[in-house]
Amino acid sequence: MSAETRFTQSGEVSIAYQVTGDGPLDLLIVPGFVSHLEHAWDDPAYTRFLNELASFCRLIRFDKRGTGLSDRLPGAPTLEERMDDVRAVMDAAHSSRAALFGISEGGSMAILFAASYPERTTALILYGSIARGAWAPDYPWGPKHNEEWEAWLKEWRRSWGGPMEIESWAPSVAHNERFRQWWAKDLRLAGSPSSVISLWRMNYAIDVRAILPAIHVPTLVMHRSGDIAVPVEQGRYLAQHIPSAKFVELEGNDHLWWVGDSDAIVNEIEEFLTGQRSSAGSDRVLVTVLFTDIVNSTKLAAEIGDKPWRDLLDCHNQSVQTEVRRFRGRSIKSTGDGFLATFDGPGRAICCALAIIKELRQLGIEIRTGLHTGEVELMGDDVGGIVVHTAARILEKAQPNEVWVSRTVKDLVAGSSFKFRERGTYGFKGVAGDWALYSIEQ
Repeated sequence: MSAETRFTQSGEVSIAYQVTGDGPLDLLIVPGFVSHLEHAWDDPAYTRFLNELASFCRLIRFDKRGTGLSDRLPGAPTLEERMDDVRAVMDAAHSSRAALFGISEGGSMAILFAASYPERTTALILYGSIARGAWAPDYPWGPKHNEEWEAWLKEWRRSWGGPMEIESWAPSVAHNERFRQWWAKDLRLAGSPSSVISLWRMNYAIDVRAILPAIHVPTLVMHRSGDIAVPVEQGRYLAQHIPSAKFVELEGNDHLWWVGDSDAIVNEIEEFLTGQRSSAGSDRVLVTVLFTDIVNSTKLAAEIGDKPWRDLLDCHNQSVQTEVRRFRGRSIKSTGDGFLATFDGPGRAICCALAIIKELRQLGIEIRTGLHTGEVELMGDDVGGIVVHTAARILEKAQPNEVWVSRTVKDLVAGSSFKFRERGTYGFKGVAGDWALYSIEQ
């Protein structure tokens, strides 16, 4: 699912917005920092998050003035001007009343709107939000305006164009190269260096603490306990000072709401707004995980030189991906000198591993392979979970040009023509229990 971008006027400023879904209630997202309506759909995890919200509501999104597809302006707008943009978007989307989902500093806008227009606000939902942007003696979680903070702003300007703050805002995917590239592009599309600095200075001046007692709509405050970018104490403060607010402290350390356990956020929102949680399909599926790894890759690279090694690695990558496709597998990612792939059946995974070994031998490359079957968590284009870790540990035990598998894989292909050799029982770091391993007789 995606959505058509439309524009409405807020005074003399054009504001871009999208409407997705046709549920019985309206949910309007007030984004944090910067956003880009259309580029959001290019990240599978973001798309899934938006589609899940749109499954039970009519979802309204917009780019704040000065960001994304909305008009770019000199300087930074006030919180009040931004609040007017919310009203303009609701009018354009023919939404007389909506629940507001305020994210990060967008939560401050949502708070101001809910206090000013309670008749148009069915509920207030805050995630990773702040009541004040700067440090104060009675609010010790914001940054202090000092030389260190100014140096931080200069670094933002100097490094703009790359995956800024990804280690703090999305540590769970900070080393995923696909996501790093998407995030860097999202920031570039959403704002310019000068506009971003102006926004940070405006965010620093935010202080909505005085109006928190004036919130009289149902309020849900969510915050991840390990949020690095915005400490959880800020969420607790909001919940303590908004009358009758419900506070949910979620596990995880990501500030970006659509990475990590985003299902927990969607579930809390749906239950808060509708009284029930969706029975949507699980994001866990049964697969066979295959890891490959080039034996003595560092030594081989040193022996043949950088350029020949890059050429050889390209041939290796092409051969592995060709065989994975041939056996109906899915190439998840390169691990540098190997691959992670998944298959919907262990038999095809074994056949693929044997075929890869045969093909790469012709290139003078020796590899080891490890397989395990179980439920994995789908994480956009990636997979995760203990099954992936177990397959990686099996790979570490495998010998050159051999396919090693867990007992689970062996048992699932019982009755096939594969012959197995017992290779012992092992304990794996970070994985409970003892694991009987087998190799495939070739």
